[in-house]
Order: sequence, then structure tokens, then C-alpha cells
Amino acid sequence: MDVQLKKGLIEICVLKALETEDSYGYQIIKDISPYIEISESTLYPVLKRLESGEYLEVYSVEHNGRLRKYYRITASGREKIKLFIEEWKEVMTVYGYISREIPEFEEHRAVKKSGANINHAEKGSDGND
Repeated sequence: MDVQLKKGLIEICVLKALETEDSYGYQIIKDISPYIEISESTLYPVLKRLESGEYLEVYSVEHNGRLRKYYRITASGREKIKLFIEEWKEVMTVYGYISREIPEFEEHRAVKKSGANINHAEKGSDGND
């Protein structure tokens, strides 16, 4: 998978993992790893980037005698998920075109081809008016 695409997908997966409850790094990895490959060395820069972009907030809670960082999604983070879903519809349309599996593209091509044949027939067999 393209590195930039994967980076963007990981960001959205992290936000989605935080959508229903606050969480910490290791748990986030466990939550999203069935869907996308991720390691701690990948996750923490993503969390920092999302925090800098104000898509999540960070706070600490004592756990077994030490502080654990928890992450909470913000309203901007929730909006980023919604925007991603809307934009992904366009990506899927392009994917369908590329893989030739979306019926609308087949219909569009058929109409375009028939229109080209009509124009050619109107111009005469030699292609001139």
C-alpha cells in the first residue's frame, strides 16, 4: 500500500477507535490492528500529529503507579471522520472506474460510444459534413 495513503488511513482508524471511548496507545493498536498493520513506532507520531491538528486531546491517568496517556477525540476529529467518509465515496467511484466494476461507468461508456456513432453517421461515411 502507498505510504501516504496508509498514513491517512491510520489517522482515520485512530480517530475511529477513539470515537466511542478514550483510550491509550497500546489499546489503540489492539483495536485497529485487525484492520491495518500498525506498530508503536508508527502510532505515536500519528497521535502527536492528530494532537497538533487538534483532532484529539491528551490527558494522563495514573495506572499501576505510573502515568498513562489517554487520548480523546475532539469535535474536529469527529468532523475529520465524516469528511473522510464523504471523500472516500469519490475514491470508490474512481476505483470502480479503474476496475470497471461500477455499472454507471459502463452505461456512460455505452452512451458515449452510441453518441459517437450517431455523430459519425450524421457527418456521412467520409466523416465530413
